[in-house]
Formats: sequence, structure tokens, C-alpha cells
Amino acid sequence: MPELLRREAVYLWYYFDLQFRQIFWYWVLGMVIGSAVSVFAKDRIHGLFARMKDARWGLLGVVPACLLGIASPLCMYGTIPIAASFSKQGMRHDWLGAFMMASILLNPQLILYSAALGPTALALRILSCFLCGCAAGLLIRLFYRTKPFFDFTGFEELANRDTDPNLLLRYCKNLWRNVKATGLYFLFGILLSALFQRYVPQNAMEKLFGGNEAWGVLMAATVGVPLYACGGGTIPLLREWLWQGMSMGSAAAFMLTGPSTKITNLGALKIVLGMRRFVLYLAFVMAFSCLTGILVNLIL
Repeated sequence: MPELLRREAVYLWYYFDLQFRQIFWYWVLGMVIGSAVSVFAKDRIHGLFARMKDARWGLLGVVPACLLGIASPLCMYGTIPIAASFSKQGMRHDWLGAFMMASILLNPQLILYSAALGPTALALRILSCFLCGCAAGLLIRLFYRTKPFFDFTGFEELANRDTDPNLLLRYCKNLWRNVKATGLYFLFGILLSALFQRYVPQNAMEKLFGGNEAWGVLMAATVGVPLYACGGGTIPLLREWLWQGMSMGSAAAFMLTGPSTKITNLGALKIVLGMRRFVLYLAFVMAFSCLTGILVNLIL
């Protein structure tokens, strides 16, 4: 038995080390660039969005709102308070919804990290998140044109933690917070991918998430709800699943439902949406994710 355990440990270390060396530098690049955006460009990005409130772009306003949401480095906990301040300034709720949806789904750090999945998956992630944000904004405009969609009562903008007068120290502190927030998830994701690689038959992922069937897309969208805890932790898993036969449509569905239904964030969303609109939000996310996955599989 000790010999068996030692052999299994050697196998797992081999797979872990292999995945780590293949993905580590994508994670580092995401940390480095993501912190730079957060420290040096965040206020400018949010300032550009705040100045949109007086523009007369109509439906087209969801496009720059989505792009600025993707460029914003904030997670959901940071996005909701800043959105509350935008709402107080008179920002339209359809543009605000597009900004929030895109910001929840994607940020510069996750874009760089997702490059580890390959150019096709990266392009799909960016495009699908952009379209999801646009769709959210358009639906809010269609059904809530004469009444507010969000209720930000009690939410105040968070104090900026990047205030050290020394620019280098300000950047290093932000980078260290990023490493602490994502490092364990990153290592845990690699460990899970090593376990999958060692103990799960390769055709299992192909049977579950492969092919062009809608069932595989639905399964991937559903799995994304409880499994997604941090973008850094899911990249190694997705990379392994794609290698083992997961269809690109199923991956796209997972990448949409995961961040948008992150368990730790749903409580805050329920507060600003209320129960009825919260249920509508979940239904929209699942429907858009499944439809996106099916279309991707049909096209690719």
C-alpha cells in the first residue's frame, strides 16, 4: 500500500507540475497587467462611463457601456457600489445594466489569463461576454424603460485602497492583494485538473460536454453555477476539459454562467434586484449561456 500511494503521488505531482509550468506565466501576466489597470487606469475608465450619462446615444449606448465594463478591473463586490454612485448621478439603468453585466463577466486580468485556453476560446469569451452585456442592457430598456431596474439603497461607493503616495508601493500593494485573492484558487484549480487527468477517462468529458448536443451545453452551463469560485481557479480545469473533448460551445456556456452566478456574489445581486428581478436575472443568464453554447457548436 505505501508503494502504491507513493506511485500515485508521483503521478499526481507530474500532472500538477506539467499544468503549473504551462499556465503559471499566464496567471502572472494577468496579475501584473490587472494590477496596473486597477492602479493607474481604473478612475479614468469609470470617469469615461460617468460622462456618458449626458450623451444621447439611445440603444447604441450599451456598446460603450459594455466595453468600459470589460475594461473595468473591479469584481462584483466593487462593481455594485460604483454602480450605485453612477445611478445617483443619473445614469440610465439600461446602460448601467450593460456595464455591470460585462464587468461581472470579464476584466483585463481574466482576459490575459484566459489566453491559456487558446485563441479560439479567448475570442469566444470576449465576444460572448460583450454580447451578453449588450443583451442585458437592451432587455432592461425594453421592459423597464419607465421604471428603475436596480435598487441601490444602502450601497455606498467603497473607499479606494490604492492611495499610497508612492506609485511603486501603491502598485505592489495592489499586486499582493491580487496574489492573495487568487493564488489559492489557482493552485487548487491545477490540483483538480491533475486529478481529472489522472483518474477521469478521457472520453468521459467528451461524452458529458462534447459533441453538438444541447445536453452537453446545458450540463456545462449548470456545472458552472456551483463550481465557479474564482476565474483563476477554473482556467486549469477548462484547459484540461477542452483537451479531453469538451466542445467549445460547452466551454462558452460555462464561462458565462460561472462568473455571473458566482455563489459568493448572488446575495449582493439579490439585494439590488429584489426577488422577482433576481429570478429574471438567473433565467436570462441560463438562457443566454445555453443559446450561445448551442450556436457556437453549430458554427464551429
